[in-house]
Amino acid sequence: MFKTFPKGGIHPPENKLTADKPIVVLPVPPQVTVPVSQHIGAPAVPVVEKGTEVKAGQIIAEAKGFVSANIHSPVSGKVNKIDTFVDTTGYKQTAVLIDVQGDEWVETVDRSTTLVKEITMTREQIIERCKECGLVGLGGATFPTHIKMTVPSGKKCDLVIINGVECEPYLTSDHRLMLERGAEVLTGAAIIMKALGVERVIVGIEANKPDAIKHLTDLAAGFQGITIQPLKVKYPQGGEKQLIKACTGREVPSGGLPLDVGVVVQNVGTAYAVYEAVQKNKPLVERVVTVTGKKVKEPGNFQVRIGTPVTSLIEAAGGMPDDTGKVVNGGPMMGKALAMTDVPVTKGTSGIILFPSEESRRAVVQPCIRCGKCSSACAMGLEPWLISVLSEKAMFEKAEEEKITDCMECGACAYTCPAKRPLLDYIRLGKSTVIRMARERITK
Repeated sequence: MFKTFPKGGIHPPENKLTADKPIVVLPVPPQVTVPVSQHIGAPAVPVVEKGTEVKAGQIIAEAKGFVSANIHSPVSGKVNKIDTFVDTTGYKQTAVLIDVQGDEWVETVDRSTTLVKEITMTREQIIERCKECGLVGLGGATFPTHIKMTVPSGKKCDLVIINGVECEPYLTSDHRLMLERGAEVLTGAAIIMKALGVERVIVGIEANKPDAIKHLTDLAAGFQGITIQPLKVKYPQGGEKQLIKACTGREVPSGGLPLDVGVVVQNVGTAYAVYEAVQKNKPLVERVVTVTGKKVKEPGNFQVRIGTPVTSLIEAAGGMPDDTGKVVNGGPMMGKALAMTDVPVTKGTSGIILFPSEESRRAVVQPCIRCGKCSSACAMGLEPWLISVLSEKAMFEKAEEEKITDCMECGACAYTCPAKRPLLDYIRLGKSTVIRMARERITK
């Protein structure tokens, strides 16, 4: 029986055009731009300077503060300069520009493909290794992994859930990882299980990936405590709270975190990165990115070094179609349009989608008729039309009372709205403002 979350949800067209496309390793580009902030929290601080020669896997920026992550060179070469560059958000931030010279790695990295299943490190050593290797959540949030593995005093964790849902339309990078590197993913899950001191792992996978469900189910027979849970196809099943509810029946309270119900959720890509860090001593310097679109000539899943220009990925997929109207970083529901394609791939880049012009135009906004479709679609049980209006009218205190910060920004409300109102745009504005107001109250 396929499980799912009970409240809200939608069924957008899947458009998994690259589900059968094996992962292709993209050549190293002649130059990379590596931002020092590719994670939630404080930017890392550069420890190299212009002219410094670096190897792939060498640290080039150290974490600053409690919530931060190390940044490593994805290539070997020479630092051209440290300057401000536009990133995928459209904002300028500090980045290290490296001219590539060969492909020499630090000697401590094991680049072999031999599976190492035995876990010899202690809990403390695993967490420290993940910290050293700059691991962050690869599902989109980019929260530093070592912090997520550290259970705070007063909290308990008895279950790890590995998120293999990949409910965003178009994206297939996690699907391909499960198919092609399933043993490494499950070993990474076992490592996370040991780091957190728990005895159970559930891998949640939607039913539209039957090959991945079967493959990991077969592999899981060789791992103690790991089970595979098939899930009904429904967006946003990949949301942490929805996934926890679907797999366990536990409900994370409003304003709460998964740890409040004894659960830690990690993405499939993160589990693979944990395996590489702990078993191979490999920092997070590359990831799999889906490049796709209905008019794209050669869509695919590409393993690419961090800092590679998005233009290189588009070229690898056959180039940009002439009628491209929008390029989106991430999935079509939660991703954001790029202002320019000459920006680097970061740790949080899961996909690049090229939409034709006819699918890129916003429809004419009509008056809200209070039909309630947005409320029915909301997996968090919110009233999107209301908190959107409150944000539009700058009534942020009232929006806070209506629990605007519980919104996961999945976009289901805007997708279902027959009046084509920009609900998510206003909710994002209101949410960010309310969070800032809350921080200011704390610091006073």
